[in-house]
Amino acid sequence: MFPARETELKQKNLSDPYEDFMCYHLQYYGYFKAQRNNFSNSATHQHVWKKNSQYLLGNTCFRERDSLIPDTLQKEKLPYSLMRNSALLKSKQLVCDEWSAVSPRLREPRELFALFSSRGQLPAPKWPAECEVIKENVHHIEWVPPYPEYFYQPTGHEKMPEVVGEEKGTVVYELDSVPTEGSYFTNARVGGKQGLTKELAVELQGPDDNTLLFESRFESGNLQKAVRVDTYEYELTLRTDLYTSKHTQWFYFRVQNTRKDVTYRFTIVNLLKPKSLYTVGMKPLMYSQLDASAHNIGWRREGNEIKYYKKNSDDRHQPFYCLTWTIQFPHDQDTCFFAHFYPYTYTDLQCYLLSVANNPVQSKFCKLRTLCRSLAGNTVYLLTITNPSRSPQEAAAKKAVVFSARVHPGESNGSWIMKGFLDFILSNSPDAQLLRDIFIFKVIPMLNPDGVIVGNYRCSLAGRDLNRHYKTLLKESFPCIWYTKSMIKRLLEEREVLLYCDFHGHSRKNNIFLYGCNNNDRKYWLHERVFPLMLSKNAPDKFSFHSCNFKVQKCKEGTGRVVMWRMGILNSYTMESTFGGSTLGKKRDTHFTVEDLKSLGYHVCDTLLDFCDPDQSKFTQCLAELRELLQQEIHKKFNDLGQDMDLEGSWSDISLSDIESSTSGSDSSLSDGLPVHLLKIAEKLNQKKKIYKKKKKKPLPTRKQRNEQYQKNSLMRKLQLIEDGPGRAGFASTLQKQPTFLKGSEIPGSSTVKNYKPRFNETQLSGRDKDSSLDPSKITTIVLAKNKERTQSTKSGNAVSYSSKRSTSTSQEPAPRIKPKWLGSRYHAVKRGHPTPPTYPSLHVYTYP
Repeated sequence: MFPARETELKQKNLSDPYEDFMCYHLQYYGYFKAQRNNFSNSATHQHVWKKNSQYLLGNTCFRERDSLIPDTLQKEKLPYSLMRNSALLKSKQLVCDEWSAVSPRLREPRELFALFSSRGQLPAPKWPAECEVIKENVHHIEWVPPYPEYFYQPTGHEKMPEVVGEEKGTVVYELDSVPTEGSYFTNARVGGKQGLTKELAVELQGPDDNTLLFESRFESGNLQKAVRVDTYEYELTLRTDLYTSKHTQWFYFRVQNTRKDVTYRFTIVNLLKPKSLYTVGMKPLMYSQLDASAHNIGWRREGNEIKYYKKNSDDRHQPFYCLTWTIQFPHDQDTCFFAHFYPYTYTDLQCYLLSVANNPVQSKFCKLRTLCRSLAGNTVYLLTITNPSRSPQEAAAKKAVVFSARVHPGESNGSWIMKGFLDFILSNSPDAQLLRDIFIFKVIPMLNPDGVIVGNYRCSLAGRDLNRHYKTLLKESFPCIWYTKSMIKRLLEEREVLLYCDFHGHSRKNNIFLYGCNNNDRKYWLHERVFPLMLSKNAPDKFSFHSCNFKVQKCKEGTGRVVMWRMGILNSYTMESTFGGSTLGKKRDTHFTVEDLKSLGYHVCDTLLDFCDPDQSKFTQCLAELRELLQQEIHKKFNDLGQDMDLEGSWSDISLSDIESSTSGSDSSLSDGLPVHLLKIAEKLNQKKKIYKKKKKKPLPTRKQRNEQYQKNSLMRKLQLIEDGPGRAGFASTLQKQPTFLKGSEIPGSSTVKNYKPRFNETQLSGRDKDSSLDPSKITTIVLAKNKERTQSTKSGNAVSYSSKRSTSTSQEPAPRIKPKWLGSRYHAVKRGHPTPPTYPSLHVYTYP
């Protein structure tokens, strides 16, 4: 009658779901103790607040709160989500407009995956509590040398200094306590070890003291000890990966108090690999801060008299190797850095991701999320890159591509390739836009942030190589790879993953190449080799297809490449980029620069477009070329063995694993197994996994399956009602006139129900649902005819035969012309010698097994 009045009453009675939630939330944590029904609708409060804009929020409380509340608010009370039974309002979530007037609503909830603060501050990296960290921020500029940096050409007269050690030298720098094998990670904090940072370098005696000052307690730094054995000669000891006793390869340290035009010699004395690229001309990297500030010159290859040799034999089971080189610093009193390869730290990654997140264009198609937290609590970032789809069907049709890097923290070349890929895929290039239209890219730019921060070469803070534990069940000890594998599992359930590639570095081979997995399916024979071959054609000066290997070794079963391949990703690769340079084409005998590695990220995108080109001419051409190359390799293999074989028609049946050599030259380490403190946990988890497999419950039916089952049950109920109606009278007379007594052996027991076969199977019923509708008149005719046959057979005393429960033949059918009439008696078989209870015929009810 009064619609306006009814609308107003409804509006007053309706509650705000968000206010209800906040009321419960605040009550749960003790911030609000009033009753829910004491307050009216929040819409009323908004009206009151808008009319009283003089209420200001000062230092998270109302000034003179009692005097500010008008009569209208005294009656209606403040909104319960903003009020507490005290004189102070402690909520900081109130929204204020530009005139500092309080708005009648709370702030929007912060993003669940917010990674950077609104002020643009980066979360500081967390270090193990045992590590000392200096307060200085180390930063380097990017620079590309204007001329090629050629390999060092050995003269054959390089010196091999004998290791002297502390006995005849002076220790000028040494870390105090370094956690090694036997200890394990316990906790981490920003800034590392608490307390004042000690000065580890020696104190200079005056301006004429030319002792170098060493330092490595910064992000990704690695130097354990420096011993001065001569005026300008130093022996250096690298720190092993934390909580281990090995993996000494990566070095990155700082020297100060340099002298110009003086030849210094540095010798690293505890390297573990018998082979190295330093033996074929690779030079170490040097960075001068004075050159960077004055001439904008960054990292460059420097060094002479470079020699990699075996240390004098001793009683140790594992021999050490030494690397020595000489250098002349460009300036006096300079600060210089030395590194195994171009550093790329966790902070460098965060700065890059912050620029992407703050870019209004890139942030539309690049979503930055947290995959997980590392063992030390550092964020492992996950990027999802794709253009918004115009329809759900278009989104579902997109295939996925997964890239990851830095599972081995000392292989920083993987980060530079990843940066080149991200620079291109996030650009406005037409090719980049096309790739974003047809693919969903899942990118994990740094899988092992803890190892990168502390300066490890290969391991995480668990003291193990993560790329050997992709099968692990220990989520808490190996969170980075556990969550990576889980993410890819979920992705495979949603869509096809076209390609997976993990970016690595290699310390014993030049060029860039891939490791893949031979496919056993003859339908896709050699298909896994097409992408590497295409990449070698697009980057002929950098990528070597002949260095690629596709053999799956047993010791590599725990790697990301093999695990993803066994999960169903056909094109699963490990990309190995050298620490040295190229031996191909125009870049022959030159070192790779940062720009070279970044350009490979572009070539990966270009090759991806060729690989998925609807015109399959390139794909077909590469397959034909691969067959020819394989034939040549097989001929060569048999010639080396001194055998002749006619390969016509049968050469494609030869196992590819028998032809290829193992990847023994790869930069890999055998799995050391789990640390002692994790063995018992792993055993318990394995036992639980076995029990879970045994007791695995049947999966819940999907919505589609439930709907189909519901339709079938409805159809069965209709059939039962139709059958019950016309035949009831006839059967009633039969029940009165003809009681039937069956012999004890013929009484149907419980086995009858199990062996009973319904006349309408599921396929027939589902076909009826889909193709035709049931005609009740036809069904009635059929049922009446069946009932008539039953009545006649009952009057003539025909016995019904049932299959025995212990029958060994599971496929035995009833005798011809004898059909099972009833479901069976409710009574069980009686003992011999007792009278058999009568069994009366009953209507047949259709059921599903």
